[in-house]
Amino acid sequence: MESMIRDIKLAPSGHDKIAWVKNFMPVLRSIDEEYSKTKPFAGKKVVITMHLEAKTAYLALVFKNAGAEVIATGSNPLSTQDDVVAALVEDGVTVYSWYNCTNEEYDMFIDKALDCNPDMIIDDGGDLVARIHNERPELIDRIIGGSEETTTGVIRLKALAELKVPMIAANDAYCKYLFDNRYGTGQSTWDGIMRTTNLVIAGKTVVIAGYGWCGKGGAMRAKGLGANVVITEVDPIKAIEAVFDGFRVMPMEEAAKIGDIFLTLTGCDNVINEKHFALMKDGAMMANSGHFDVEINKVDLLKNSVSHRPVRKNIEEYVQKDGRKLYLLAEGRLVNLAAGDGHPAEIMDLSFGVQFFSALHILNHHQEMENKVYLMPEEINTKIAQIKLKALGVELDELTEEQKAYLAKA
Repeated sequence: MESMIRDIKLAPSGHDKIAWVKNFMPVLRSIDEEYSKTKPFAGKKVVITMHLEAKTAYLALVFKNAGAEVIATGSNPLSTQDDVVAALVEDGVTVYSWYNCTNEEYDMFIDKALDCNPDMIIDDGGDLVARIHNERPELIDRIIGGSEETTTGVIRLKALAELKVPMIAANDAYCKYLFDNRYGTGQSTWDGIMRTTNLVIAGKTVVIAGYGWCGKGGAMRAKGLGANVVITEVDPIKAIEAVFDGFRVMPMEEAAKIGDIFLTLTGCDNVINEKHFALMKDGAMMANSGHFDVEINKVDLLKNSVSHRPVRKNIEEYVQKDGRKLYLLAEGRLVNLAAGDGHPAEIMDLSFGVQFFSALHILNHHQEMENKVYLMPEEINTKIAQIKLKALGVELDELTEEQKAYLAKA
């Protein structure tokens, strides 16, 4: 199979990026060292759809070193880094992706990857699973299972009328959402916003739509940067949690009047729309860190604008009929990846440990698994945490035999 990438000559800088993140990913290094010897995935084709930057490239290489034939494609048109995919191709991974692909190219890349007849899939956002179930059912009998990286993807899995392959919700593992969704999204989102705007966050009113784990991370980092943080929510329990965490909670129609920066992290669509744009202040900025570019309604935004132009890389200006200027970052796509480098390497080290061990669990147990969404076994979470703590030089107490007996009795 021949890869489809932008330019193989970009590979040297891609190799440098991958080599850099390896230094900070001890869990994946440990996995690579162990399973490159035993090669449990030998003879298996693994299709990976993810944001193709240095950290995901390292995961793809770990699967390859563990014996798999790896085929990779991007999970977002703006998150592929062309030098990184060139490096992957030089290292023997088949890649179908390039930066800023059209929607038609994006769909073509997914189909090209699936044309290999995969044995396993690693999904990010649910596009692979959706394509297999809705358009490529002939592939289902061969696929033994897969894993899903994101909240959005898990929602899509559970929304299927009938899941036809076993899938592990990697997103729902403790070693994923407690760290990736909170600390990873929190830091990388604001990295992307600050890099793109070159503006101060302190003193601004930041409106966070959604107080799940990603929203918690975004709010925590905004507060740490000195912002006045407002939360919008539809879930009463999450709203109470936001209040107890010290944030103001109000409907988006109220928040729209006072926000300087709006950030959506809900996994839903039409979160900010026409009625909210009409209320926003001149100069308000909007960004999204949900998986798809549907949380900020771009159709409404354009419809109500008299002009629309790029004013800076990854910033578009929409002039409203009354002269107000509203700004959209990174086309409403994942701002942390479309306008940044994504989550820190140390965070993705945990997440990709979850992905690898999820795939290994399916490889070893698929014959007894049903076609449904599974949580990752708890002992694997513990194993990943132990590897990470050891690399950080952190030691733990251990229960004495008497304490174990006490707890067992209690």
